[in-house]
Amino acid sequence: MSHPGTIRASRKARQEEFRRKARRQKIITSVLLIIGVLLVGWGGYAYITGTQENKDLRIYALEDVVYDRPIQAVHEMGDGPPIPFLPANEAQPTIIVPDNFEDLGTVGPQDVVTRQFIIRNTGDAPLTISRAYTTCGCTTAEISASVIPPGKVAEVTITIDIGFHDVAGQTVRRGLIIENNDPSQSQAEIWIQADVRDS
Repeated sequence: MSHPGTIRASRKARQEEFRRKARRQKIITSVLLIIGVLLVGWGGYAYITGTQENKDLRIYALEDVVYDRPIQAVHEMGDGPPIPFLPANEAQPTIIVPDNFEDLGTVGPQDVVTRQFIIRNTGDAPLTISRAYTTCGCTTAEISASVIPPGKVAEVTITIDIGFHDVAGQTVRRGLIIENNDPSQSQAEIWIQADVRDS
């Protein structure tokens, strides 16, 4: 039979061990919580700054828009004029399409839908668009300028005639391909998607 003093000592030792484990667990939990907050905070910061950067690229002043020798894009997949690339040792243009995809959601089978986009030149030389064509005969597009100086913007208007083909009940995806003299992205693309109702 155990002596009462031994039982009390054993109980005290167990309680002390339990307290030590609880303190250790509390410290670990606090450290993990701090790490989690830091990671979430950093991820949130990266998301916010990335989103802000995209928003900044979409914002432009009216005086930044170029209207000079507009290009009418048609559905034509053949060979076009050569792309007028600049010599590699010279300043280069950079094409940016801040929004290159739009989901229209649900549309009617006879709807005609028009959407506007922009092309921005963030490079150091004029951006020249040599040709633009659409991926379907139902889609036409107009670009407000064929040459975009550095820091300027061209507006793009895309129109899709949903009733051009019988696509009721289908999901359609139509694109605009823009051939240009940015050596790192000589074919920029804009895509529009829609779910077409049965009737």
